[in-house]
Amino acid sequence: MSIHTILTHPGGAHKEDVLACSIMVALYGVPIVRREPVEAELDDAEVCVLDVGDRHEPAKNNFDHHQFPRDSTPACALTLVLQHIGLYEDARLFCDWLEPAEWFDTRGPNKTAEWLGVSRDVISKMNSPIDISMLRRFAQASQLEAGDPVYELMRMIGQDLIDYLNGVRAKIDFVAEHAVRWEISSGGESFSALYLPRMEKGIDDASGGLARYILVNKLDQEIAATVYPDSRGEGFGLARFNDHPQLDFTRIESFPDVHFAHKSGFLCKTGATEPVRLMKILSSAWGQAKG
Repeated sequence: MSIHTILTHPGGAHKEDVLACSIMVALYGVPIVRREPVEAELDDAEVCVLDVGDRHEPAKNNFDHHQFPRDSTPACALTLVLQHIGLYEDARLFCDWLEPAEWFDTRGPNKTAEWLGVSRDVISKMNSPIDISMLRRFAQASQLEAGDPVYELMRMIGQDLIDYLNGVRAKIDFVAEHAVRWEISSGGESFSALYLPRMEKGIDDASGGLARYILVNKLDQEIAATVYPDSRGEGFGLARFNDHPQLDFTRIESFPDVHFAHKSGFLCKTGATEPVRLMKILSSAWGQAKG
């Protein structure tokens, strides 16, 4: 479905409505008009109405939440847009800022602070000049279109968010297809590691892909370590997952094929490539937690 206009409310702006507009700008590249909609525009699917209009009708590209019951689950215009394009569930998993943004927009700063378990003044302390300037410049405009600096920055923000979420899902799918779970014995105990082999067409940030796969599949209480291709060499990186207390890679820093072991013990890099040798390094790094 094509649209020719993005329409949102005039006056003050919040982060969530700017982000909702940014996603639509990235997808459609059409002008943003800031005023109240008329009935004909709400009925016209080629006009995308965001955060105003008291209607949530995805088939007509109307995405407002203000008519929802006061006690409903916090949902803002950004929530509705992300749901519409099929990225909401991944956004909730991989964008830690999303749920607080939903709360802030629907419940206000006091309730949001209470929900987060922090004092009210912490909410204000999280603002930055970037937030302030972006929202201020957006709020001052009655219309924004291609070529305007604010519009182009919004296009980049929206595209980066879409690309990030699509990229994270692609990495998780890649790990699901290629990763191998190892069971490793050491000192009468056993633990699990997740190994991603080196392939001609791999993924960037393999360690991050493994971590997200573990979290999405709720394996965080089962996996103690990850093993992944080193992006800076031909060997592998080995890392403890969730800061597991019994893995300490300073125990193996003297091994001839280990060329780096972080002093805090959470990570090492090795030139070893054979699974048997990688398992031996992991096994040797395992022991009683240091006091």
